[in-house]
Amino acid sequence: MFLIIGIWGGVNRIYASFKFFLYTLLGSVLMLVAMIAMYLEAGTTDIPTLLTHQFGSETFSLLGMQIVGGMQTLLFLAFFASFAVKMPMWPVHTWLPDAHVQAPTAGSVVLAAILLKMGGYGFLRFSLPMFPVGSHVMSDLVFWMSAIAIVYTSLVALVQEDMKKLIAYSSVAHMGYVTMGIFAANQQGIDGAIFQMLSHGFISGALFLCVGVIYDRMHTREIEAYGGLVNRMPSYALIFMFFTMANVGLPGTSGFIGEFLTLMGIFQVNTWVAAVATSGVILSAAYALWLYRRVVMGDLIKESLKSITDMTSREKLIFTPLVAMTLILGVYPALALDIIGPSVGALIENYTHALSAADIAPQAMASH
Repeated sequence: MFLIIGIWGGVNRIYASFKFFLYTLLGSVLMLVAMIAMYLEAGTTDIPTLLTHQFGSETFSLLGMQIVGGMQTLLFLAFFASFAVKMPMWPVHTWLPDAHVQAPTAGSVVLAAILLKMGGYGFLRFSLPMFPVGSHVMSDLVFWMSAIAIVYTSLVALVQEDMKKLIAYSSVAHMGYVTMGIFAANQQGIDGAIFQMLSHGFISGALFLCVGVIYDRMHTREIEAYGGLVNRMPSYALIFMFFTMANVGLPGTSGFIGEFLTLMGIFQVNTWVAAVATSGVILSAAYALWLYRRVVMGDLIKESLKSITDMTSREKLIFTPLVAMTLILGVYPALALDIIGPSVGALIENYTHALSAADIAPQAMASH
């Protein structure tokens, strides 16, 4: 990704690629320190063995501070630093808009659809099963960081003048639902988080492709440079509208299922966080529909746009599987949920069992 941005990116590609690299490096160094500590205690780096190893969860004092959850909390925080950058979570999200704006269209699609899911995978694969007590102790922090991310980055998206930057901030907001769902640590929350990651891959990737289509023709991503495209590009207007609606979370699209399930999951654990996060649904409608209104709707008055051509057959073909998957998962979510359900159930069972073993009552989680 560093090379894709640094070689084929835009004007400020070197700045963006180094910022991306340094953020990732800093988080990963802390994770490496935690891995060394885990090796020293468990005597192995074998993941299945570490998943069954009970890391210390007794409260101890460090530099005058009481560390609730003991070593597990410290290990969790070190891993969290790495995964939070990858997601990216507020406030370590600032590398993403720069990386997206400078990356070529293909780079943006890979970044949005695949790379951002690495953090979510890490939380599910390592944080919850290996450090259950640490995850439980720090869950409130994650909830509020996620809620702030959803509201703050949605508001920032509203004032963007670059289309790619707007969609990049939208990605940060949607990833906020994922982290919130994962740490709700119940069936709906984690199901919704995984579904949201799948759905976001199709929708966000498609939105970056939509920007790429008109960037290829006009060589600008400034929202002000467009307007009235529906008059010359009806096929493009239709596809862009479909993915704008999916991004907002319109029922019938995959975007709705993921957001609805994560909000159901978090509502069972923390109603205040759920209330704040729900406002993100309204804000996403505001920035997404306003973007569509300014780029596609209205009269075609700009001279430079009067010769613009509609999507080619090749471009339509690229969007076909993305449209199909967004619709299929929106109408028939069981296609994905039936596959992930049993694994999620096993993860939650192990998590609650570990909390019980550490004398943290599972019902305390609900009132947490």
